[in-house]
Amino acid sequence: MLIKTIFSGFGGQGVLMMGFSLAQSAMNKGYQVTYLPAYGAEVRGGTANCTIAVGDEEIASPVASEPDYLVVMNSPSLTTFQNKIISGGTIFLNSSIIEARPSRKDVRVYAIPCGDIAQELGNIRAANIVMMGTFIKITKILPAEDYLKSIETIMGGKKKSVTEINRKAFAIGFDFVKN
Repeated sequence: MLIKTIFSGFGGQGVLMMGFSLAQSAMNKGYQVTYLPAYGAEVRGGTANCTIAVGDEEIASPVASEPDYLVVMNSPSLTTFQNKIISGGTIFLNSSIIEARPSRKDVRVYAIPCGDIAQELGNIRAANIVMMGTFIKITKILPAEDYLKSIETIMGGKKKSVTEINRKAFAIGFDFVKN
């Protein structure tokens, strides 16, 4: 097994955290992992993306020239990365701010209103966790509880309210798409 994913969006949307948390969770489960972040000089508000490779054998290259999955949190990311995904791959997009849909017809698309859901929860910063709920459910890369444990470890000493909102956001994202 070798699964490659690109996460992309504006700096400040938690894009790098999405990739890091997936990498950390997969590593905790004993998988081989690479995490390759990239971001513009502006950071918050600029572009940010990362490539994650998860495998059960040694990974030769962290570069994902044809990823299996693409998670986009803004419109420029959809434009930039949609043609890199493999035929038959899956695109997850934040439909709260992305009105366009991929021009490709050979990929599956899940449009999740992450921002709207996070806003309803009272914390727009949880949009990335909503997206990860859907991503984990669809990809089945890891069990949900393993991912949530890793998020809590990564967040460390954050308030209990942060842990609670992350769990709620993840659960809503997980349940957003029916089997």
